[in-house]
Amino acid sequence: MTFDELGLSPAVLQAVTDAGYTTPTPIQEQAIPYVMMGRDVLGCAQTGTGKTAGFTLPMIDILSAGRAKARMPRSLILEPTRELAAQVGENFEIYGKHTKLSKALLIGGVSFGDQEKKLDRGVDVLIATPGRLLDHIERGKILLSDVKVLVIDEADRMLDMGFIPDIERIVGMLPKLRQTLFFSATMPPEIRKLADKFLMNPKEVSVSPPATVATTVRQGLAIVPAADKREALRRLIAREDVQSAIIFCNRKRDVDVLFKSLKSHGLDVGALHGDMVQSVRTETLERFKNGEIRLLVASDVAARGLDVDDLSHVFNFDVPTHPEDYVHRIGRTGRAGKSGAAFTLAAPDEGRLVAAIEQLSGKTIERIAVDDLTGDFSSDEDGGRRGRGRGRGGRGSPARGEGRGKRRPRETAPKAKPAVEAAPPVAVEAVAPVPQPPREDNVVQMPRERAHKPREERPQPEQRAETRPEHRGEHRHDDGHRGRGDDRRRDRNRERDLGPPVVGMGDHMPAFLMRPARGR
Repeated sequence: MTFDELGLSPAVLQAVTDAGYTTPTPIQEQAIPYVMMGRDVLGCAQTGTGKTAGFTLPMIDILSAGRAKARMPRSLILEPTRELAAQVGENFEIYGKHTKLSKALLIGGVSFGDQEKKLDRGVDVLIATPGRLLDHIERGKILLSDVKVLVIDEADRMLDMGFIPDIERIVGMLPKLRQTLFFSATMPPEIRKLADKFLMNPKEVSVSPPATVATTVRQGLAIVPAADKREALRRLIAREDVQSAIIFCNRKRDVDVLFKSLKSHGLDVGALHGDMVQSVRTETLERFKNGEIRLLVASDVAARGLDVDDLSHVFNFDVPTHPEDYVHRIGRTGRAGKSGAAFTLAAPDEGRLVAAIEQLSGKTIERIAVDDLTGDFSSDEDGGRRGRGRGRGGRGSPARGEGRGKRRPRETAPKAKPAVEAAPPVAVEAVAPVPQPPREDNVVQMPRERAHKPREERPQPEQRAETRPEHRGEHRHDDGHRGRGDDRRRDRNRERDLGPPVVGMGDHMPAFLMRPARGR
């Protein structure tokens, strides 16, 4: 089958011919007729099979009739990364060069003012990442009520990057009557549920089993110690006929470290990851596509949909954490029927990650040797963690002693004697007795601190008047006269009940603190 049999307009066919294409890929052959009919399409195909042209070519024909309004795009294409969005924009320029369709690219790292100017003039095709699109919507610079065609590309990547809530919010702003095209390289259950929510009676197109690798890619796996990965990578690059290659790392900081290492060894290399400035990312990617840079160390930002002509090799410096990412990484090579090679460097403690990849693809990756650096998966992940713990002085480390139960006794120096002997306790000054006739035989000295009783325990003023020594012997009768005989009688009765009188803190001491004087 040729493109002429797909029902495309002469303008689009001319652009395809100018690009050098004559035969559609399987995904294009099956998807384009249904898109032209206005049906919702659920497309699942491995990376590098031409999914982008599968929806751009028919969209150009659909949008050729009509006119865009200011701030109201007629179609919307959502992409997970800036690089993918820019690549789709380039495809529209190539295939729509004989039409008058306008497009706008809404991605991060670009001035809002320049993007708003394009939206004010009206665009037929709006290509955006979810985050930047929502920024323009919140600013009130764009309306989605006139969108006729919605394309959600690389849906599985959207899921991995956490964009699904943003996509659901965006889709809620679109009109109900629309055509939705849903494309994904893999089809996990979460993506299937999302497709059922967004699509209406879709036509499912699948040209290969999910998460499969193109047969044109030669794969190899080298098991080397983690400390020897850089040396193994340099030996593989020197041994293979590498025309251009992408080297994938799991973390952004590892991209910078590996880039500096390869550059210090005289290799022509560049770096690409999400924390770089957009202008630097664009410039680096253009230099790599133009052949000015032979090696590109990148994170997974370059693993989805990135199309580089004549990419001969892909190297996985780190085994991807998610097995689906392995399919996308090595799918950068061996595209459009061309041959390619993909090599993965695995440390001995990454055996489980490799097993997950082989289980997903259903094939065993061929083991290759890298001179004297080759190892095996005999060291389990637990053993690897123990080794790393010993290196950092962790649990079981010699730096922490023989073990938990055997702790070496701590050596302590004998305590030095104080230079000044401790002073003996200071004697508490006795309370002087209240002036009265001396009665030395029954005097008991009480500590001074006991004299400070709480205010609430002290007798009321009328009680103190009865017991104060200066009032002893004086008693005021109800008629106002004092009787000394009555006072003596009261003192005898008190001595019989409470014992002999005591002196200290005054005579108003509570009864439970009193005791007989010595010698009685």
